[in-house]
Amino acid sequence: PRDCALLLSEMCGPDLDRDSTSLDVPAEDFTARLNDGIEGLRIGIPAEFFGEGLSADVRAAVDGALKEYEKLGARLVPISLPRTELSIPVYYILAPAEASSNLSRFDGVKFGHRAKDYTDLVDMYKKTRAEGFGDEVKRRIMIGAYVLSEGYYDAYYLQAQKIRRMIADDFQAAFQQCDVIAGPAAPTVAWQLGSQRDPLANYLADIFTLPASLAGLPGMSVPAGFGEAGMPVGLQLIGNYFKEGQLLNAAHRFQQATDFHLQAPKGI
Repeated sequence: PRDCALLLSEMCGPDLDRDSTSLDVPAEDFTARLNDGIEGLRIGIPAEFFGEGLSADVRAAVDGALKEYEKLGARLVPISLPRTELSIPVYYILAPAEASSNLSRFDGVKFGHRAKDYTDLVDMYKKTRAEGFGDEVKRRIMIGAYVLSEGYYDAYYLQAQKIRRMIADDFQAAFQQCDVIAGPAAPTVAWQLGSQRDPLANYLADIFTLPASLAGLPGMSVPAGFGEAGMPVGLQLIGNYFKEGQLLNAAHRFQQATDFHLQAPKGI
């Protein structure tokens, strides 16, 4: 968290004045509150993050992490994010749509890889994109092109954008009751390298991290212990807009009270 705070402090502020996607707000020193106490901090616990599908070892590790927060003076508050399950279909409509649009420029003409052997312009396009993109990228481009196509845009892309706004509204309702939201980063422990090749399983594993991404909220995962086969468990922390300092402080205080971030996984 300290390194994150330093990096954010260096990136934000006047240097981004000419970036039309940045808000005109003063630069913040994200290191200033790192060592503040968190007594009275309200940590929201979404019921949807602790239901069916969460493995017992991850639940135990996250519960242990939340108890550490209580020892530090924080207060756990039950909350609800009712559209959590919708985050997967919404994200995997919007993200492929954006990928399909943004990656269309990588055709071998001006950007990126260009195939060496081709007969004409169309052949160069085909071979360049076939060689330059991996299976997952190709999959997202195809899905994105489909949901953006005539006749499907309103049914898929537009509806997904509407639900995205509802997910963001759910978070704002939750932040009326809490300061930071906490829960597991994934429903299972980390997979061993190369052990998971099912794209659908990969998508479903994002169930707890996608809602904050869709809402555009700051979030992070900190080491919170180990589960089956000594594989690591992540505790996800989510803050409200413009509350990065508070979020980093909550993560930093947890790491000061534990040593999970200094331990190496045993199962890799």
